[in-house]
Amino acid sequence: MLSKAQNKHIRSLTQQKFRNEYRQFVAEGHKIVLEWLQSSWPLKTIVATENWIESHRGEILRHPEAELIIASEAEIESVSSLQSPGQVLVVATIPDAPAVADNVSWYIALDEIQDPGNMGTIIRIADWFGITDLVCSPGCVDVYNPKVVQSAMGGHLRVRIHHRDLVSFLPSLKIPLYAAVLGGIDVYEVGRPASGVLVIGNESRGISPEVVDLATHRVTIPRKGGAESLNAGVSAGILCALMLPR
Repeated sequence: MLSKAQNKHIRSLTQQKFRNEYRQFVAEGHKIVLEWLQSSWPLKTIVATENWIESHRGEILRHPEAELIIASEAEIESVSSLQSPGQVLVVATIPDAPAVADNVSWYIALDEIQDPGNMGTIIRIADWFGITDLVCSPGCVDVYNPKVVQSAMGGHLRVRIHHRDLVSFLPSLKIPLYAAVLGGIDVYEVGRPASGVLVIGNESRGISPEVVDLATHRVTIPRKGGAESLNAGVSAGILCALMLPR
């Protein structure tokens, strides 16, 4: 049973200030929680119905550090941020900032991505294409926002997320910088470079001029129809599919 204090704490993690204070976030839903339980990511709390626990004892036993709370579906619904809550959620620990590895060939850099759905989708795209490192500017949405965690579908487990000032950080990588902009080189003409940084900009303003100025290449997805634009997540997926080495 969830106590009032536990209920209040889990609900508080929907707000960034409390996620930052406690260094914790919530992941929920059957498939996503199984991803975390099958990983070595440190968990603070597992909240689940008795039936769910009985069916997944093996996965739960992999996390002896986590407090296990048996709760009713109504109790889980009371702390859930989902429209259709499931039978389980976990409170996970936000990790320390990862070190920058020397052998990374491709990065995705995000310049003030604001939409949680786009952020989660891009984390998932990075995971799909094997891009291990994502760089977020200070103005990006919190990567542990519940909607981001939901959209990323476990991508946080395999993608290292760095928070850096792009203008000072990107040149230090010493690899080509590909800025996704309007009026650049047709992406079909770029080929598949062995290494690089793909920069995706803010949903309404695009990439800041200071970051565009750093670009060694400016690339564009050519438009054939009448759509005004593509959202950031879709653009990232298309560019990764066309540019990354096979």
